[in-house]
Amino acid sequence: MHEPDLQLLTTSDLVRLYRQRQLSPVEVMDGYLARIERLNPGLNAFVLVDPERARAEARRAEDAFMGADEPPLLAGLPVSVKDNIMTAGLRSTSGSPLFADHVPQADAGVVAAVRRTGGIVVGKTNTPAFGWTGSTDNKLFGPTPNPHDRTVTAGGSSGGAAVSAAAALAPVNIGTDGGGSLRTPAAFTGTVGFKPSHGRLADVPAHPHWLMQHYGPIGRTVADVALVLEAAAGPHPADPHSLPRGADDFVAATQSTPCGLKVLFTTQLGFVEAVDPEIEALCREAATALAELGWTIVERDLDWPDPAAFANTLSAVGFAWRLGDHLDRRDDIEDGILAILDHAAALPPNAFYDAYLERNRWCAHPLGLFEAFDLLVTPTTAAPPFPVGTLAPATIGGRAVPPSAWSPYLRPFNLTGQPAISVPAGRTRAGLPVGLQIVGPRCGDARVLAAAAAFERLRPWPMWHEAGV
Repeated sequence: MHEPDLQLLTTSDLVRLYRQRQLSPVEVMDGYLARIERLNPGLNAFVLVDPERARAEARRAEDAFMGADEPPLLAGLPVSVKDNIMTAGLRSTSGSPLFADHVPQADAGVVAAVRRTGGIVVGKTNTPAFGWTGSTDNKLFGPTPNPHDRTVTAGGSSGGAAVSAAAALAPVNIGTDGGGSLRTPAAFTGTVGFKPSHGRLADVPAHPHWLMQHYGPIGRTVADVALVLEAAAGPHPADPHSLPRGADDFVAATQSTPCGLKVLFTTQLGFVEAVDPEIEALCREAATALAELGWTIVERDLDWPDPAAFANTLSAVGFAWRLGDHLDRRDDIEDGILAILDHAAALPPNAFYDAYLERNRWCAHPLGLFEAFDLLVTPTTAAPPFPVGTLAPATIGGRAVPPSAWSPYLRPFNLTGQPAISVPAGRTRAGLPVGLQIVGPRCGDARVLAAAAAFERLRPWPMWHEAGV
């Protein structure tokens, strides 16, 4: 097939056309590899590509489609994997010089699940070191700019995965989200980023930030991310927090509109310092539009206490566990991570347990909300994409703010483990995408996907195929 056609095909399109034998996995793989070769030098989404192995696996997938048996769900689909996720035989650096030559012997659980269902790992995508921040840049590979405006960031920490989706470099893109790392870059690049319920995709081997860490997909449509969840979700014996597969059909959930939902829209959780006026207006209009689906929309401010103190402690202990043996190489560690490690070193022995208990108490606020509402809707971020080379905007809506102020809506749902998705809600006057976050109750992944797909049908997003071309 002609390479540019790929930007017009969703993951779901590829699955359908493969099964109709109208597309060849070999031609598709060649097309995506050609796009990576042409576009990646300016986007820096991929930090490693494995074309020989990818082409060999595509040939095997093509043979499978010619056989009598039904191939698995992701058969023949090129897959990008964030560079902080382990891939057997494929360098996995976590974006740090400390692991510049690290080649794992085994796949992470989510990668094994994707491979088992036919996905073909084509390469690794860029991440800030150890996924520590919301702007994708690191000492090894440099920054990943936004394909809609290369002077601003693609977000992070799954920025490479989001740019891969936005620029049609791979149809399946696997990332992580420990505090918004799937949803931020999705919002910034006009893609769909889904953080499933904690444990929906198994955490194997256990991540240092296991309490908040989630694996998930970034795609160009809600159906695309649902397809990945349908293929890869399920329990793992090495992850006691992994969830049973259950009876939900995540793809089918995206094909019908739920009836009679009660939705709370808010821009104030209780600790939001400022919201960009354009983002607030676009997200309010988007949330109001949900009433066209027959849903009840309520807007009100919330008054949850700020979880930052105990969440920062949980995060710092995770970094100390991960990097405590590497402090003799401080020059290879990002300054921001060194500050986190210094914070961890000053903590008393019972700090993690105290923070864990405080987290449990705090979770009653967001989890209790779903006794009265079916969904919570917020902006994904409080600010639009900020310049490459910076970690945060200095101001929001003309008001000076601290560095954490641009992302208040994200980490709360890592703490609770609830499913949360970012879908495109519009664009600013400068042409930058804006994301709308939809949050559901714990294990309500199918409901979140159904609601997001219904919104997508209500407000189709035309920009994704323009990015990177």
